[in-house]
Amino acid sequence: MASIEKRLHQDKTSYRVKIRVKGRPVETATFERLTDAKRWAQQTEADIRRGKYFQSSEARKHTLAELADRYIAEILPHKPKMEKKQRAQLLWWKQEIGAYLLADINAAIITQCKDKLQSGVTIRKTKRSPATVNRYLAALSHAFTVAVNEWMWLDDSPMRKVSKAKESRGRVRFLNEDERDALLEACKDSSSPYLYMIVLLAISTGMRRGEIMNLEWKDINLEEGYLLLHHTKNNERRRIPLAGMALVALKDLKRTRQRLDTDLLFPSAKHGKDSSPVELNKHWLKAMEEAEIEDFRFHDLRHTAASYLAMSGATLAEIAEVLGHKTLAMVKRYAHLSEAHTSAVVERMNQRFLG
Repeated sequence: MASIEKRLHQDKTSYRVKIRVKGRPVETATFERLTDAKRWAQQTEADIRRGKYFQSSEARKHTLAELADRYIAEILPHKPKMEKKQRAQLLWWKQEIGAYLLADINAAIITQCKDKLQSGVTIRKTKRSPATVNRYLAALSHAFTVAVNEWMWLDDSPMRKVSKAKESRGRVRFLNEDERDALLEACKDSSSPYLYMIVLLAISTGMRRGEIMNLEWKDINLEEGYLLLHHTKNNERRRIPLAGMALVALKDLKRTRQRLDTDLLFPSAKHGKDSSPVELNKHWLKAMEEAEIEDFRFHDLRHTAASYLAMSGATLAEIAEVLGHKTLAMVKRYAHLSEAHTSAVVERMNQRFLG
């Protein structure tokens, strides 16, 4: 199967190995020492018999830069919501280790890069959070997975042996009753005609900011009290119940609707069907200042909704369903808020069945 040819060139001796396998191109390699040539021939033949060689030979034909470029060109266009961020992340990996052959990339090299991500700073001169570092790792991991399963460039992914950065349990900052009342009052007094409605929806439904800002009237059913989200973070359509103050306020908004040239609930001043959502930042920051609320972000309104659900007796599964989480991992941070409810459930069970 293998043959070794001795070659002389300008007083230098080399040994060229050829391995022929039916149905495959000839595999060749050249060595300065005969012992190296024999060792490579023996190892390669053994790998071929085990069916492992051709994957490893492909890994020696492609660099990480080629992997990143092909992934960006072929895979990212099918992930429009993640395209911009993952492109930047993959280009970072390309800059750091793009010249490496895939066969030479191992867990130690990737871990070195992970440490650089953790210790380095962003263009805003801030340190990356562990969650951000893990997003970089995830982008590279999926690229390797595609290279293994679809392109056959690798036999296995080196990411399997790379540990994730340890993330914190997650921030849980929610409005207490005084803060909530003060914020809603400040939103009512805002010069923005939509701020109060937007904040009220965020608190009462737990919707994300982007989901709220892109709402359209055709997706609102005020008679039955629900709205439909067609474009969510996990790409699943979600039905959101509407009740109480939010439902009443939406009915008022519909009755006093000024703009009929766009279907957006909260359009900007720009007229036309392609109108974009209203700009909210300066009105939100001013309302926060007037309500004297500190250390609070718009996304914390989502935490507020989840916390109120937990304190109202909702289970973690119910909270996950309302917020649109596929697993319970993201809502476990609210477990301590529902402990009293859990205790009451256990007490009722004991009273009924155990006297």
